[in-house]
Amino acid sequence: MKQKICTSIIILFTLIFTTTLIAQNLKGNYTIVIHGGAGDIPQNISDSLKQLYLNSLKEALRIGENILKNGGKSIDAVEKVINYLEDNHLFNAGRGAVFTTEGKHELDASIMNGKDLKSGAVAGVTIIKNPISLARLVMEKTENVLFAGKGADELGIKLDVPIVHNSYFHTDEQYKQFLKGSLKRYYGETVGCVAIDSYGDIVAGTSTGGRNYKLPGRIGDSPIISAGTYADNNTCGVSATGVGELFIKNTVAYNISALMKFKGYSLKQACEEMMYNVLPKEAGGIIAIDKNGNYEMIFTTSAMFRGVANSNGVFEVAIW
Repeated sequence: MKQKICTSIIILFTLIFTTTLIAQNLKGNYTIVIHGGAGDIPQNISDSLKQLYLNSLKEALRIGENILKNGGKSIDAVEKVINYLEDNHLFNAGRGAVFTTEGKHELDASIMNGKDLKSGAVAGVTIIKNPISLARLVMEKTENVLFAGKGADELGIKLDVPIVHNSYFHTDEQYKQFLKGSLKRYYGETVGCVAIDSYGDIVAGTSTGGRNYKLPGRIGDSPIISAGTYADNNTCGVSATGVGELFIKNTVAYNISALMKFKGYSLKQACEEMMYNVLPKEAGGIIAIDKNGNYEMIFTTSAMFRGVANSNGVFEVAIW
């Protein structure tokens, strides 16, 4: 009888210990980095506008951090963070997307899971409220990687994602830029997020309205896997922002991973090699996380909206 009681007690304590370990693992190490675009952002913007941007970056970080610190997955953290940035009119993605020369909006997004290299992307969508969510569905619900234009919009309808009229993306600030008929944009260009969760899975995502006053049909690096977005659990995850054509030509996101995989570079060395030695000055910026949770946020423009949070207590946002 005593032996049975002792055995039961041992089993009970073993279960409690195992459950505790699992709970600790579920709330283990994580890192998340975000960007809201890199560009020529003047430091003399009003204090109120500056605070709006900083508060928005903090809120985006909190959304992702809350998911990760409670044992959530990086794929969910990245999608929800970018959803928030897409819904925020301050950024050139979703609600605040720039105008084409025709006075319309065409949006792009991509997402990649470093666990198995599965990827999804959409380009030139016009009625999809949250392009990053459709990109995720392309990754999870189809055998394809990239859908564009009318086909992407129709897929969104079929997959029952939120649909809006193209005018939903219109904001007064972006319309003023459109009326100037200029390719130049001062505030925020593209949004992105990279995260590694307690399971060691790295996910990267990017979403954008493209270049201001772009020709209809123009597509940059944001929906192009290996150019604007890349993730591999064995190396790192990357999301880029800037002059998309340059990131496409130089396969920037993948090459950062490749330098680590084939040349033994650290994350810092790989990011600096691509940003400082390969791309021309003022090309843009990148955020990245490696398999150990190290992170980089590098830009060659005057500024980049950015932020980072991790399980070590780091929580920072910045512009310049």
